[in-house]
Amino acid sequence: MTIQPEFSAEQPLEAPRLGEPYLLTPGPLTTAYSVKEKMLRDWGSWDGDFRAMTATLRAEMLAMLGQAGSEYECVPMQGSGTFVVEAMLGSLIPRDGKVLVLMNGAYGQRIAKTLDYIGRAHTDIDKGDYLPPRADEITAALDADPAITHVVVVHCETSSGILNPVEEISRATYAAGRKLLIDSMSAFGAVDIDPAKVRFEAIVSSANKCIEGVPGFGFILVRKSELEATKGNAHSLSFDLHDQWAYMEKTGQWRFTPPTHVVAAFIEALRLHKAEGGVAGRGQRYTRNRDVLVDGMRALGFETLLRDRWLSPIIVTFFTPADANFEFNRFYELMKAKGFIIYPGKLTVVDSFRVGCIGRMDHHVMARVVDAARTSLQEMGVASAAPPASALNERENLAA
Repeated sequence: MTIQPEFSAEQPLEAPRLGEPYLLTPGPLTTAYSVKEKMLRDWGSWDGDFRAMTATLRAEMLAMLGQAGSEYECVPMQGSGTFVVEAMLGSLIPRDGKVLVLMNGAYGQRIAKTLDYIGRAHTDIDKGDYLPPRADEITAALDADPAITHVVVVHCETSSGILNPVEEISRATYAAGRKLLIDSMSAFGAVDIDPAKVRFEAIVSSANKCIEGVPGFGFILVRKSELEATKGNAHSLSFDLHDQWAYMEKTGQWRFTPPTHVVAAFIEALRLHKAEGGVAGRGQRYTRNRDVLVDGMRALGFETLLRDRWLSPIIVTFFTPADANFEFNRFYELMKAKGFIIYPGKLTVVDSFRVGCIGRMDHHVMARVVDAARTSLQEMGVASAAPPASALNERENLAA
């Protein structure tokens, strides 16, 4: 595949090869063929060539923080996104620390569950599925409990698709003399986060999200001074962020067997990310994907869970239609047959499903997604995609 030196939003991206469907999920996602090709070679984890790839990976991630990148270290860790979130929590929060967890979906709830497992005290602000936490609520919680040492937030809560206001959250956190940790699993690389505007001690993401690599490792960007002070905090050898960093600094290698093929694919994904214009270019494509999707689905009668101001360019949650002929599993299979794999809902209050806007696809593809949804509704005999009135009423009441 030939990559153009400059990305053009009007030039359609290449379609997936090998007959594979588009993954309309928040990761794993559809990857470029050249990314897949990089996994055809075997690498020795101790070899100089692979160590050079690891060094490139770390440097490129820090470069995304701009000039402030010199104040941070990048520590890649094997495993899923949840693995690196746990590594961040277990290593950066002292055993006698306490966390304020800001949650508005399943992944904030997972952070609270992780803290329970690793024995870190926490208190929570749970905003449900519709709204973000706001500065006044955070300030009040921190003023009420001086034992709180850290605040943790999910940047983009993909169970609902909400993009949390991290700049506002950061200001409130540091005004109260606390530290902020950010789970930016599904936003980093497409949603700008400048440490000059959004102060944080650490931020985590993974290979198979907005950089458009494949699953197998994540990475933590952590302030150097904070990382140096974490020795002895970790509850687990495998999740010890300080130990991983110290070993990489000394040897250039990962402590334990790294996902070599995944790292090779990620280096190619980084090249494509740069060719597209970096964070700004990728975010622009994803935003256009979302806009085409939302406008088209609303024209069919679907309604979004969130109001426009909180919609992220990562994934959109739609209410399930009220029509008795609509059955999600059949809708899923009909969409899959047309080349699109969508995502089940992950809400506790209402029935829903999700459509991702990220991955190697553009607004031309999203227009086809809308057309596939239209045809699938017709095949199911669904006259209207409108949600139950009770779902809309609940949204309006809770989001008021």
